[in-house]
Amino acid sequence: MHLNHHHKHKFRNLSAVQLLLSFYFLAVIGSTILLLLPVAYLPGVSVQFIDVLFTAVSALSVTGLSTITIVDTYSTTGIVFLVLILQLGAVGVMAIGTFVWMLLGKKVSVRERRLIMTDQNQTTFGGVVKLIQQIILVLFIIEVVSTIIFTLYYLKYFPTLGEAFINGLFSTVSAISNGGFDITGSSLISYQNDYFIQIMTMILIIIGAIGFPVLVEVKEFIMTPKKNRRFYRFSLFTKVTTTTFALLIVVGTIVIYLIDMNYFFKGVAADQTFFQSLFQSVTTRSGGLSTIPVEELREQNHHFMSILMFIGASPSSAGGGIRTTTFALVVIFVITYARGGKGIRLFRREIYDQDLQKAVTVLLMAIGLITSSLFIISLIEPSFSITQILFEVTSAFGTVGLSLGITEELTIVSKCILMLLMFIGRVGVITFLFMFTRNPKPEAYRLPKERIIIG
Repeated sequence: MHLNHHHKHKFRNLSAVQLLLSFYFLAVIGSTILLLLPVAYLPGVSVQFIDVLFTAVSALSVTGLSTITIVDTYSTTGIVFLVLILQLGAVGVMAIGTFVWMLLGKKVSVRERRLIMTDQNQTTFGGVVKLIQQIILVLFIIEVVSTIIFTLYYLKYFPTLGEAFINGLFSTVSAISNGGFDITGSSLISYQNDYFIQIMTMILIIIGAIGFPVLVEVKEFIMTPKKNRRFYRFSLFTKVTTTTFALLIVVGTIVIYLIDMNYFFKGVAADQTFFQSLFQSVTTRSGGLSTIPVEELREQNHHFMSILMFIGASPSSAGGGIRTTTFALVVIFVITYARGGKGIRLFRREIYDQDLQKAVTVLLMAIGLITSSLFIISLIEPSFSITQILFEVTSAFGTVGLSLGITEELTIVSKCILMLLMFIGRVGVITFLFMFTRNPKPEAYRLPKERIIIG
């Protein structure tokens, strides 16, 4: 009895972040067990444990890097398991837990709210539960509609309604969760000239990566009566996110095209070139599906795409990376500082110093993570070029899932490093940092300040 009480007390002492990470850890174990079940595999297929674990982490962190070919490995049941894990990863373990909790008619306690806050990157407490309800509702509606559209459309590619449905469902979940897994065996390369599938996929990737709070605000805006719409104020978060997101996609498309216009895109029809460049730019936000063999692009493009993947998606989305807002704040800070300005201003609002410190911390930590991972893997895997490893590492951290085709050949240590990166990319650098801290005590006194020469 005493022991049980002791464990309860220990559990209560964990910070919100530590609890959240324990939930993710349990989710990884659960997902791995699901994917270890014999029914998940095609007859005669056996997969090493490290690869099963890798697939589970990749699906839960909605990355899509894979050490196996999904279509040659999993049975329909296995594919359904993957869809479930991707869903869990997309909405976040906490959100789904809360939803189940509410379905059972239980009250969501302060402690649970704090966890959801941590998981969804929210800064305030109020309305967290409402946000979760809305997120799940919005996602559910989008997924149902998309699955129906895809299924009907896929009938021209697949002989039976069942196959069309499985492909439609998987395409939808893989794109909206930014999971980037495919069950075609060659991503979307076989639909290279099918712009309908590409447009649908890009829309879903953007919905999954733009950030759930943005989706909820857009939903509220649409629900607002027309005459009141001009008074509707989007939050600063939504403005910064959507602007940065749009700029990254536009700049990404142009640069990807320019780097390869005399190489990969030479002699390709204009509409194809446009769609291929655009799709690669959108997918580096966190999608991970591709319509062209990425490894055939020039090395400079691989470097550029690595930067895009490093930035990743928006906060509170299904994507990873340092996040768009971090990138925007740091860039604007550097410009403001160079011009001799003091505070950072965006859309006629001033940014909190604390948020700026967070952004700089995230950027530096992420650069450190990527550099050390790159260094260690390049020592272990001398047969791969730095470019290939950098691409793989940023793809894992940005939970993107694009690869230059080396994932399967990596050693166990390298796979473990990638798993850690996918995990950190999914939960966020700040959350990961806070894992090691106890609840902070307020400072009892301040020390005198002194200047240091810098630069």
